[in-house]
Amino acid sequence: MTKIAVLSDIHGNMTALEAVLADARAARVDEYWLLGDILMPGTGRRRILDLLASLPITVRVLGNWENSLWRGLHRKLDPTKASHRYLLRQCQYILEEISPEEIEDLHNQPMQVHRQFGDLTVGITHHLPDKNWGRELIHTGKQEDFDRLVMDPHASIAVYGHIHQQFLRYGSDGQLILNPGSIGQPFFLDARLRKDLRAQYMILEFDEAGLSDVDFLRVDYDVEAELQLAKDLKLPYFQIYYESLINGIHHTHNQELLYEIAQEQGHDAELDAWLDGGNN
Repeated sequence: MTKIAVLSDIHGNMTALEAVLADARAARVDEYWLLGDILMPGTGRRRILDLLASLPITVRVLGNWENSLWRGLHRKLDPTKASHRYLLRQCQYILEEISPEEIEDLHNQPMQVHRQFGDLTVGITHHLPDKNWGRELIHTGKQEDFDRLVMDPHASIAVYGHIHQQFLRYGSDGQLILNPGSIGQPFFLDARLRKDLRAQYMILEFDEAGLSDVDFLRVDYDVEAELQLAKDLKLPYFQIYYESLINGIHHTHNQELLYEIAQEQGHDAELDAWLDGGNN
């Protein structure tokens, strides 16, 4: 039997990750799959990378926030857009503890990996096999987009992240499609469901007969401790992070709000000094 903890969308939430890993250890998992979006916009930098390096991670795929971090490093974001300035300031924060070479390593991950368990092929992605960002695979997505997860090559099971919701549905030919949810930033449209923002992950168990268990898990963690850590570390755009952890609302594309916060908190001045200095 093989027991796998599937981790996705940590988004720098160090406190949530520690709670999930404690839960996974108690469940005696054998290995870990990491589905991307490891850093940003939370507190975790060096501590997260060191913690992940200590785990038996057997699968890693590229998340869209790894793309954003890499693009920020190489000045490939548009500094005239408030949302891009937000990402650039996050990149500046990451670079206080993590080297450009490590960012390159985070970026040099495959978009899709396949694992074999007996006759079962499992396809693993962050989002689509050739596109790790976008909204194609949200709960109301088109069936043909979900079918792309289990084609070329054929897979009986697909596992993906990105949408921040625990999820189970089927492909057109009955293939199983699973999402472990988000460790760092769970998301719900329904306001009542959004009251439960515990860290999410998934455990898969395979035995000689096939997939013996799928366990969607939610783990309590100390949200106030994570927010205090964010204050202590002077996390940029603290208000945005607070709103995501307390209310489950994400403003990373709210151009007007991001602009206002950058002006009020001095992030624009910090970022301009960094960009003008040309230092990584």
